[in-house]
Amino acid sequence: MSKLKAVILAAGKGVRMKSELPKVLHEINGITMVEYVIAAAKAAGAEEICLVVGHGAELVRQRIGNDVEYVLQKEQLGTGHAVKCAADFIGTEGNVLILCGDTPIITGPTLKALVAYHEKHQLKATVLSTILEDATGYGRIVRDSDGRFIKIVEQKDATPEEVNIREINSGMYVFRAADLQESLKKITNQNAQKEYYLTDTIEILHKDTALGKEAVGALAAQCADETRGVNTPEQLAEAARILAELSL
Repeated sequence: MSKLKAVILAAGKGVRMKSELPKVLHEINGITMVEYVIAAAKAAGAEEICLVVGHGAELVRQRIGNDVEYVLQKEQLGTGHAVKCAADFIGTEGNVLILCGDTPIITGPTLKALVAYHEKHQLKATVLSTILEDATGYGRIVRDSDGRFIKIVEQKDATPEEVNIREINSGMYVFRAADLQESLKKITNQNAQKEYYLTDTIEILHKDTALGKEAVGALAAQCADETRGVNTPEQLAEAARILAELSL
């Protein structure tokens, strides 16, 4: 297996949490959300881990300690920008997991399976997807008739047929580090939000498929709950309930 690193996006303020605490420091059973994600990354085989911090950066450092590296995202200019901030850490060797600091239910075995699929198929990028009963609001995974990845389409851009797709993008990925670096150089903020989107790198890398080789894939997590993001106190309570059930 190639060397594996992990970048965890942990810069968000989390306005909907209605708390001054940085979003990723909210706790479940005395453990912060981001610590659950760090543990999953380590269990998947990540040898080095970097947190992209922003809001309350010092508080995050104090709580998490020196077991991981940190880079500062001074302005929140999108997920692509957050990953760009970690470019020096990512380097060009091996693979890198891109994870979210607010997905405390994600597990090491699921991330390990994602990396194994990525390596087996020699892909440049692999999206962790999942199947939802109600996919409203999520980016859909569009596949061809043979099941091969075509694109991620956001709901607002989806055709009526694509809206019916239940496989969604979790926002977690594994990239070949060198290919991620090359694609990050090509993304722009020419969109309504003036932000740099990490999903644009997927589109850039997928264009290599035209050369006759599949470049991007998607693997669906067996347990949809693992991909749940936490944005509100209610969702935090729900995540705590699910974690309690899973540990029984």
